[in-house]
Amino acid sequence: MNDMNENEKSLTGNDIKKNPMIGPVLIIIAGCFWGSMGVFVRKLSTYDLSTIQIVSIRVTLSAIIFALVLFVKDRSGFRISFKDIPLFLGLGFGSILFFTVCYFTAIRIMSLSTAAILLYTSPVWIMLMSILFFHERLDKKKLLALVLAFAGCVLVSGISGEGMTPVGLLVGLGSGMGYGLYSILGTIALRRYSPYTVTTYTFIFAAVGSWFICRPVDMFQKFEAATDMGFLLFFCCLTALITAVIPFLSYTLGLERVEASKAGIIATIEPMVATLLGIVVYSEPLTLMSGAGILLILSAVVILNLRWDDIKRKKIINKEQQ
Repeated sequence: MNDMNENEKSLTGNDIKKNPMIGPVLIIIAGCFWGSMGVFVRKLSTYDLSTIQIVSIRVTLSAIIFALVLFVKDRSGFRISFKDIPLFLGLGFGSILFFTVCYFTAIRIMSLSTAAILLYTSPVWIMLMSILFFHERLDKKKLLALVLAFAGCVLVSGISGEGMTPVGLLVGLGSGMGYGLYSILGTIALRRYSPYTVTTYTFIFAAVGSWFICRPVDMFQKFEAATDMGFLLFFCCLTALITAVIPFLSYTLGLERVEASKAGIIATIEPMVATLLGIVVYSEPLTLMSGAGILLILSAVVILNLRWDDIKRKKIINKEQQ
């Protein structure tokens, strides 16, 4: 297996400069689609599928869809170097599967809000790992956006701490670390492979791992017991497409153009979207805290994407003109 060819490489620096907003927009799109996950999980739960089984269905169907897309788009993208297999194992097992199992475990042993807050420590982990591995600079703008985003996630999720135990804390922080690890390992993988190759192999490895913990025989029995199996199969495919294929591909494409630490903060738009969908779909009330949290998250995204150099330049020009 050979490394990727030149055609699979990301956009050049000039292309990125010409389109500075493409990366952030792709990250925002990913966060919006991830925010819809609760709607799909609630529906699949009515079929008595466990959370781990839903995870397995989601990543397995996603792996198939990603592989079909790569087959149509560029079959050479299936070629990877043997030395990079540990990298994709890390993405599949260490990130996607690990963070999902940790997150759903946290949900079982503590409140949803507390688990969500611990999951969204991910931007902190991404920033720390980015400084350590990529030598990214921690400037005031990033730090302010990080604080605003995390505070917004806390307010949107709700401040509780209910059910917090040492084990729960470790599992919850593990979900945030695993979630953040995708940005770090994904950035490394994108230096060698196209986003389509990265997402395909990430989900293939995650899918393989999920079948060891999802009790497949029990899962197939639940499918057989469904009175509307055709709709269930369709809805499973739709779940994979909406909550995994589109957002992960969009996020990975965004990582080509956005620093990992910045991408992690922008992605905190996800709980905001989840809250808004809860209001629209399930008629959940919008509390004052949730509203404030939404504004803080939006403020963080705006701060990160304001082109401060241009603003300063305009101020200098205006002073000179005066």
